[in-house]
Amino acid sequence: MNRSVAIVEDNNDIRQALEQIIESSEHFTLSGSCTTGEEALVKLPILNPKVVLMDIGLGDGINGIEVVRELKQTHPEILFMMCTIYDEDEKIFEALRAGANGYILKKTQPAKLLEGITELIQGGAPMSSQIASKVVAAFQNKSITTVLGSSLDVLSKRENEILEMLSTGLLYKEISDKLSISSETVRKHVYHIYEKLHVSNRIEAVNKYFGR
Repeated sequence: MNRSVAIVEDNNDIRQALEQIIESSEHFTLSGSCTTGEEALVKLPILNPKVVLMDIGLGDGINGIEVVRELKQTHPEILFMMCTIYDEDEKIFEALRAGANGYILKKTQPAKLLEGITELIQGGAPMSSQIASKVVAAFQNKSITTVLGSSLDVLSKRENEILEMLSTGLLYKEISDKLSISSETVRKHVYHIYEKLHVSNRIEAVNKYFGR
């Protein structure tokens, strides 16, 4: 059985700690590590790990959620465990919608992390208790649109922000200047906005924004 694990983490100390946890385990092998989303998109299909411990942030480039969303389409057999400091509802549900199989906080103890990887391989969907409680609360509050996505609810906070700016007629460069991000990052956000709203251009996206 394939029990290899890859790590995508831009923080050197955290990445090395995770590598050490995997390498010291009797049950798993370390197939490799990546430090950026761009590197992960290229290397992970080659490494072909069973499980990927995926950071969300990854600096200014492609984030972990975007990596999962793209690779899940071409490599659905790879299991992604989001391993992150984030426990905000928006990040949780965006990662799960992208195709993440589990969600564990970085402060999770090594033994619990290894248990989570085992559970993932066995077909489970491990989550830190803090994460699981948020998911349960969302359903209890009948926030189904937040979990499953409906209309603009499927967009992240940043994507909603960019869509609002698109609706005012701003160009990518103007949006990038206002948000202090690159035009390329704006372009990627717009691509995902179109994808999530099932539209093909700015006009259709803006119409959705205004509920038309």
